[in-house]
Amino acid sequence: MKYKNKSIQISCDGGAATGKSTGAKMISKKYNLKFLSSGLLYRYASFLILKEKPKNIPNFLRIKFRVLDYKKLQRIKLHTPEISEHSAFIAKQKKVRIILKKFQTDFAKKNKNCCIEGRDISTKILPHSDIKFFFKCNLIIAAERRFKELKKTNPKIKLKEVKKALRIRNISDTKRKNSPLLKHRDSVEIDTGKLDKRAMLHKMSRFVERELKKKYGN
Repeated sequence: MKYKNKSIQISCDGGAATGKSTGAKMISKKYNLKFLSSGLLYRYASFLILKEKPKNIPNFLRIKFRVLDYKKLQRIKLHTPEISEHSAFIAKQKKVRIILKKFQTDFAKKNKNCCIEGRDISTKILPHSDIKFFFKCNLIIAAERRFKELKKTNPKIKLKEVKKALRIRNISDTKRKNSPLLKHRDSVEIDTGKLDKRAMLHKMSRFVERELKKKYGN
């Protein structure tokens, strides 16, 4: 591929179960970009807090994230209802966000060819990213998507429970005081309710190719 190893930074934002992680991973693989999920960082922070119950959470997380090997996170079971609920809670806390923001901005400084996905990447973490994608999806489709994922490990889970949890999480993310979920004015909208994975990657790739051509020429 002509532009595969060229430097470019991409930010991907969106609500829960909108497909932003899937899209970000696919585009990262295609263009050989370092990938980081901010949601996974918050889940890991919750995992540590629930496990070790520290008295001073900010200091505890500051130490843990100073020596964090991101690759290890993907081997830990972080997608549980308890962690999901707790991570939504700590995501509202300013001191926690500052610590995790530092990890993400340091990651971007070290990796000039990267893709970071989350809820405030375009507005707070990578406001100068070359391309900004904003993912959205109809709540019913998003709930069905998340339901299929969760049912693999929790056969008793109900679709209505998943739908309710997603609605609450999205309201929480958009209304929170610290770094709410917002669509950046320069973001390219990706409606995953109307696209399958192949079509989503194709649409994202068009904008990436356009930006790379602008930066590096033909």
